[in-house]
Amino acid sequence: MAKGYLDKVSILGKDYSYYNIVEFSKNHGIDLSKTPFSIKILIENLLRSGFEEEKIAEFVKHKNANGDFEFPFFPSRVLMQDFTGVPAVVDLAAMRNEMIKRGKNPDLVNPLNQTDLVIDHSIQVDSWAGENSHNENLGLEFERNKERYEFLKWGQSAFNNFKVVPPGMGICHQINLEFLAPIVSQKDGVLFPDTVVGTDSHTTMINGIGVLGWGVGGIEAESVMLNQPIYMTKPDVVGVKLTGKLASGVGAMDLVLTITNLLRKKGVVGKFVEYFGSGVSNLTLPDRATIANMSPEYGATCGIFAIDQESIEYAKLSGRSDEQIAIIKEYAKVQNIWFNPEVDPQYDDVLEVDLSSIQPVLAGPKRPQDKVLMSEVGKSFKALIDGNFEYEKEKLSHGSVVIAAITSCTNTSNPYSLMAAGLLAKKAVEMGIKVPNFVKTSFSPGSQVVGKYMQDSGLQAYMDKLGFNIVGYGCMTCIGNSGPLKQEFENEINEKSLTVAAVISGNRNFEGRVHPLVKANYLASPAIVIAYAIAGNVSIDLLKDPIANVSGRDIFFKDLMPSSDEISEVVGRYLSSNIFTQKYSVVFDGDENWKKVESVKSNVYKWNDKSTYIENPPYFEKSGEISDIKSARIIAHFGDSITTDHISPAGNISIKSPAAKYLLDSGVEKKDFNSYGARRGSHSVMMRGTFANIRIKNLLLDGLEGGLAKSKSGNIESIYDVAMENKADGVKSIIFAGKEYGSGSSRDWAAKGTKLLGIAAVIAESFERIHRSNLAGMGVLPLEFTSGIKASDLDLKNVKNIDITGISKNMTTKQVLKCKLHYEDGNSREIDVLCRLDTAVEIKYFFAGSIFHYVADLLESKE
Repeated sequence: MAKGYLDKVSILGKDYSYYNIVEFSKNHGIDLSKTPFSIKILIENLLRSGFEEEKIAEFVKHKNANGDFEFPFFPSRVLMQDFTGVPAVVDLAAMRNEMIKRGKNPDLVNPLNQTDLVIDHSIQVDSWAGENSHNENLGLEFERNKERYEFLKWGQSAFNNFKVVPPGMGICHQINLEFLAPIVSQKDGVLFPDTVVGTDSHTTMINGIGVLGWGVGGIEAESVMLNQPIYMTKPDVVGVKLTGKLASGVGAMDLVLTITNLLRKKGVVGKFVEYFGSGVSNLTLPDRATIANMSPEYGATCGIFAIDQESIEYAKLSGRSDEQIAIIKEYAKVQNIWFNPEVDPQYDDVLEVDLSSIQPVLAGPKRPQDKVLMSEVGKSFKALIDGNFEYEKEKLSHGSVVIAAITSCTNTSNPYSLMAAGLLAKKAVEMGIKVPNFVKTSFSPGSQVVGKYMQDSGLQAYMDKLGFNIVGYGCMTCIGNSGPLKQEFENEINEKSLTVAAVISGNRNFEGRVHPLVKANYLASPAIVIAYAIAGNVSIDLLKDPIANVSGRDIFFKDLMPSSDEISEVVGRYLSSNIFTQKYSVVFDGDENWKKVESVKSNVYKWNDKSTYIENPPYFEKSGEISDIKSARIIAHFGDSITTDHISPAGNISIKSPAAKYLLDSGVEKKDFNSYGARRGSHSVMMRGTFANIRIKNLLLDGLEGGLAKSKSGNIESIYDVAMENKADGVKSIIFAGKEYGSGSSRDWAAKGTKLLGIAAVIAESFERIHRSNLAGMGVLPLEFTSGIKASDLDLKNVKNIDITGISKNMTTKQVLKCKLHYEDGNSREIDVLCRLDTAVEIKYFFAGSIFHYVADLLESKE
């Protein structure tokens, strides 16, 4: 540690130590006032970790043209949700077994950094539009997930520094923002910036309050839990200069969807995004959190705002102690990390966004970056179905809104967005407006704080009358837990081959994610979700067309939408710190359902060989010498924007899938399938679910949908079955793909499943950051085309097999390898591919067999 920079600061009469980055910067000729906020946080992290002083100075001054400056980052906390947290705890339990096999103490495997797991992804919308919907859904959640919850309770008692927030409390990101994040941390009397990584890509939501953090796969998170650093190359930092102020009636979701579209076009994958300028002061903290939340949608590692007075006011509102608030403010000022709207830091690139120019927008029908003006939603939908159609408001047809959900962390943290929805509902009810009966309506708040202020304001009563009853406190529809539609409507959709729509206030609308029968999915603010539920069809122009008719009177969206002043007035009246302190005083207790969950106390988990939820994974099996790949078979060729939902779906388990066959053979009835997300503790299910998305298209089969491949005999079978055939033959499988491979959620099973299917390499035009890192951690080569070559240039349908050479322990980062394609006609073609093992430690992971082998070896050597 750089003890020469260990300084003292007195706060409320108490002395604290801290690593003085102001003094460090002076000594090395660094203008800290012009240094991006996120880089200041990394300077402190490096200084405190003992990184060489001269190298830290070089890091700050380094121009990142080649992305070649590697450094370790030590996050102070880990955040998990249960879909990703359960497999992470499974991995740690398996690692303890591995330690025993090696004759070592299993307690070597123990989190050294604080880890909080919030159970928020397992509740489904089985019951809706009823006053008891929440309790009914919660009851079913516990019934379905008893075994998983027993396992998590075991983990809570077996591991140190590991806390579980029980079901029914809210979404991990909102609980992190409202309660878990200290903003400035302290350990042994030393103050330092709170930093966090999470097993959900929307961990970035915490960037809104000035905490540096982002989503990683469970694989990386586990190493951080065990106090291993994340090795990174210095990121480019893109500054987004905000000016002006949002117009009345324009909200945070309109802004973030516009920013997502702009930054996707700009290209910020793997970069830090930082917001600055005078317009920042015109955004509330919840608005900033909404923008930060969607960093994965615009591709950035993070989307951060510096600490300022708005951060302090939110810390007060959310019930942080007076002492903690004083620490946050004084530390930020003494370290020169307090936001100054008058100073423009020096960024690697800058975009400017005038807040006053933002218009009401949605995104869809397939991707969050596909911004569409509200007036053009109907046009975008008609383009999707390639034609015009007629519809009646009360009848199911093309474009009918069958799911309208106020859901996910993006908006349910934002009281301004939710109060706007409540006020719109109030006006609608008072006018006698009703929602068509085919619309499945739901409201899943991000925390119990939200439920309390919506009830206290009286607005929830109006939401209820339109069918937006609270169905649960969790992620729900946005993760794919939308539950079934009424059977009569599912039948009609299938019989008439209708293309129907969902409008949700979430952050993800990828193909096949929200509901298997819904092909058009739009993201919108909560108020607009209700407006489309009333209208009943997405082909309407909300700005021009009436959305309802009551007693012969046409009613328009503008008649219902509240003004910004109306929204601010009701937020100011009903949102108080008392709600936060009341609700979070019992956040770890759980309800009676949780208290009844039993679990055996033991430091080593007792695996149940018959379980289809929790299994001892085969990650520690040795795979032999790692060397060049010879005579591999291409199992699939995918196009652009293949998401982790395509690779490893989270929702419904299709009755036709290999996973369903396995479950049925194991004695599990269809009604008890639950979801892929809930079964991530079972590798037997998840291997069979890899590439099982109903909308994924294998271009080797002319775009046939549904996770299919051609066997060596020429039969069309599931990718799982063909992969197992290749493994049985001792042959590696290879994936080819286009741009943005692995975008979306930080889903480690997208990499784990790929590995367990025997896929040795993925060759793509480009990768999303988290998935590329996860592949490397699992020992799967992420390879990129060079020289402008694309998969579509290679006549892949006629390739017999391929070789990839140049793989050796002497490899360097980002080395060029040779890929030779052997064709059925006897010809061959050789191309260069860039190996995206980007850091020295990723090369170590790869040649160890995986990050699991590497960490186990490391722990063994430390005893």
